Amino acid sequence: MNDLAQRKRLLALKNRIEANFTSTHWEEIGLLAGITDQLRRHPRLFRSLSFGDDDYGGNIVEILTESQGRDPGIIQIFEDYLNEHFEDEGFYASAKLKTNKITFSPDVFDVPPLSVQTDLVSVMMPFDSGFAPVYRAIQSAATTAGMQCSRADDFWEESVVVQDIFNLIFRSQIVVVDFTGKNPNVMYETGIAHTLGKKVVPLTQVIDHIPFDLRHHRALTYHSNSQGLEKLSSDLSARLRNLKSQ
Repeated sequence: MNDLAQRKRLLALKNRIEANFTSTHWEEIGLLAGITDQLRRHPRLFRSLSFGDDDYGGNIVEILTESQGRDPGIIQIFEDYLNEHFEDEGFYASAKLKTNKITFSPDVFDVPPLSVQTDLVSVMMPFDSGFAPVYRAIQSAATTAGMQCSRADDFWEESVVVQDIFNLIFRSQIVVVDFTGKNPNVMYETGIAHTLGKKVVPLTQVIDHIPFDLRHHRALTYHSNSQGLEKLSSDLSARLRNLKSQ
């Protein structure tokens, strides 16, 4: 995530904290994030909260900035805590920053209390053993790009498979989809990813397998032999690094 995106992330976090936190919430997040002493040492945080002083928002920014400087992972703890305890009516599932946003409540899925993992790549492809070498090539590309890779059959958390798939797409910054074979599930999952505003990277062995409506998106074509998969891994790694930096 670039510096501007990170600053906007902190600002959004500050606004949610300012609108919702009580002193008890600060104590709880201090315990979870290991910053209790930092919070109690701050000369104005709790006082400005109690008296509704104008500098409360600025004090929150100081805490967030200092915490991020010590350990960037603390910001994720704040976000997870807020998502667990408070409904954010402006919450948007995409890792990308948009000026126009939509809020919706799906009927088919439960929206999970999760945050976007900026290093997570999810993979939508047929659950077929013949695609195992392709998935290994994608995993290798993600690792080379400094990211982690997963697909829905890597875990089982929900009783309904489609909920696991939705959760995975929801948490991902980038979604890789393989259109080879015109698999209807992959088509459906691609629609979910696009609706959630994810960065989608199409793959295919046959360009005609990509639906006409989606062919304006640049796709990586590959051959399923060892040389072709090696090239796929290299090309995809470069694409992932580029998207990760945006």
